Amino acid sequence: MTSTERIPFNKPFMTGRELSYIAEAHLKGRLAGDGDFTQRCRDWLERETGSRTVLLTHSCTAALEMAALALDIRPGDEVIMPSYTFVSTANAFALRGATPVFVDIREDTLNLDENLLEAALTKNTRAIVPVHYAGVACEMDAIKAVAAGRGIPIVEDAAQGFGSLYKGQPLGSIGDLGTYSFHETKNVISGEGGALLVNDPNLESAAEIIREKGTNRTQFFKGEADKYTWQSLGSSFLPGEIIAAFLLAQLESAEEIKNGRLGLWNHYHECLRDMEEGGRLRRPVVPEHTAHNAHMYYILLDDRLDREKVINSLDSKGIHSVFHYVPLHQSPGGLAYCRQSGSLKITESLSSRLLRLPLWMGMTNAHVNRVAEALRDALKVL
Repeated sequence: MTSTERIPFNKPFMTGRELSYIAEAHLKGRLAGDGDFTQRCRDWLERETGSRTVLLTHSCTAALEMAALALDIRPGDEVIMPSYTFVSTANAFALRGATPVFVDIREDTLNLDENLLEAALTKNTRAIVPVHYAGVACEMDAIKAVAAGRGIPIVEDAAQGFGSLYKGQPLGSIGDLGTYSFHETKNVISGEGGALLVNDPNLESAAEIIREKGTNRTQFFKGEADKYTWQSLGSSFLPGEIIAAFLLAQLESAEEIKNGRLGLWNHYHECLRDMEEGGRLRRPVVPEHTAHNAHMYYILLDDRLDREKVINSLDSKGIHSVFHYVPLHQSPGGLAYCRQSGSLKITESLSSRLLRLPLWMGMTNAHVNRVAEALRDALKVL
């Protein structure tokens, strides 16, 4: 590494087996969805998560849309979620005519504040969607207690949470439904890709039908029907075998990837300790009863600092850093299709101060040192 080498924000990681698996899929003569590699991915995910059924999808967005269909979300329904999330979290339910209802986030983890759920509930509430920000678990016991009291299903948006744990349980396997992303910006990738985890057995058949364009094709191939026909609303949510082949190579190296990222994350955490102690920034908070996957390393700048100037300063030294979500309640779509429950002042404050630093497999501690020094220099002059 040279001092002038640009450090990108993200760089997709290859294990070395992806291309041979893709070639194998081609030789098998089956490139459409639900072939051998899809099944191998499903087997791996079901074994490692303990989820009853895992269905591969072409994106986490697709998995969220399947969840909305499986829960029969309709116009007039309300779905509680944080505003500080990607647009797909809200879009999946707004597409069914429901109203996403935003609650504020916790100041420590930036996750949905479970203490605000009761106040957000109405007679129209049909689902709660906790988003595990940065791969750090929401307080699922408290969320489940609120949901169980009203018989409200939980859909975990674990797009960033693959490989993370809450009290020893994999994220995505705790709610009635869970969703993963395998987008190239995530830890384990397939370019585009995702999965729906079906943890409630009562939703299994509906999810399989939805994924197969609304037909009972899956039941037909299981020998549970003598022919398959259109049963209900659905769409084409399957990824092809090339995507699944790529993903399998990644899944087989999931532990190596997580450990490598955790090493970098921990080095960042130590390098930035003095800047936090000096009151210039705040490092991420990870509760002791959770185990995160090092999906990202972010900092929260002191509110007197100009984030754009920090980004520009890092960029001038060849380091690509980025902010994250614009809160959905401040967006045109959020204003048109959603509503908020109570104040969202923590969401507004933290989102304006958050800065994400480069973190990818292949980075070294020397890269992290360089980012930390550049950040230290930037904060000295601001």
